[in-house]
Amino acid sequence: MVLVYGEGELRLDGFTDFDFQSDVDDRKSISGYIFTYYGSAVSWKNSKQETAADSTTEAEYIAASDAAKEAVWIRNFVIELGIVPSISSPVELYCDNTKAIDQAKEPMSHQKSKHIERRYHIIMEIIGRGDIAVQKVASADNVVDPLTKAMTQQQLEKHLEKMGLRY
Repeated sequence: MVLVYGEGELRLDGFTDFDFQSDVDDRKSISGYIFTYYGSAVSWKNSKQETAADSTTEAEYIAASDAAKEAVWIRNFVIELGIVPSISSPVELYCDNTKAIDQAKEPMSHQKSKHIERRYHIIMEIIGRGDIAVQKVASADNVVDPLTKAMTQQQLEKHLEKMGLRY
């Protein structure tokens, strides 16, 4: 028996965000991601970043890199299950920081990013293989915000609905 959310090709979307230097003791940022399948949350995480980021671009880039690795795992898992005939299109990973998106898409050295730990640059390889496609999302529409920021009840309800969650 297999749980099926809908018909047709698998539509897996990821959203990533951060809260910049939110830990007052060590100035580390909080990363978060959520993946939805036909509008229902199937994987999510929020955690403190292992390294302090110098800028919002760097913090978002680190968060997006972690989300990209999860996207590859989910995509490969679905392929191995064999229940979806084709998942040839890349997973859409939505991010609300244009500079972080540019950083991830450009496989060249940037003066302002050469200090970033090498392991976070794997996102460039993942994009290059065609496993994910990083896209811009408006900050107000970033589904993952409840995992990284405080928000009003109205904002929370809006985001929970987009996650396919009810309370």
